[in-house]
Amino acid sequence: MQSLNKTITQKKANLLTAIAHPNRIKILEELRTEIKCNCELAPALGLEQSNLSRHLKVLTQSGILISWKDGLRVNYKIADARIFKILDQIESVALRTVPVLESEED
Repeated sequence: MQSLNKTITQKKANLLTAIAHPNRIKILEELRTEIKCNCELAPALGLEQSNLSRHLKVLTQSGILISWKDGLRVNYKIADARIFKILDQIESVALRTVPVLESEED
């Protein structure tokens, strides 16, 4: 049982590490509603192709993304939409810790 807990803990850490980069979070948000190819993601995110490829590789190897070739295109989609529950929860916690901005009229 202890070995299983250790394995699950490691898998959790691996998933969190995979999404723990601003560009990777942006990639996931771009893929929230539709499948896109790397040729669409690069300009949408303002990333160089080589930089984008490194981030896509991390997300794919961690099992967060699924990729496949379609001619010259490489398409990407979310493997499990529950990843967005995690991102939404993180956003909720992050917003709670951001100070409320006062109106400039005051």
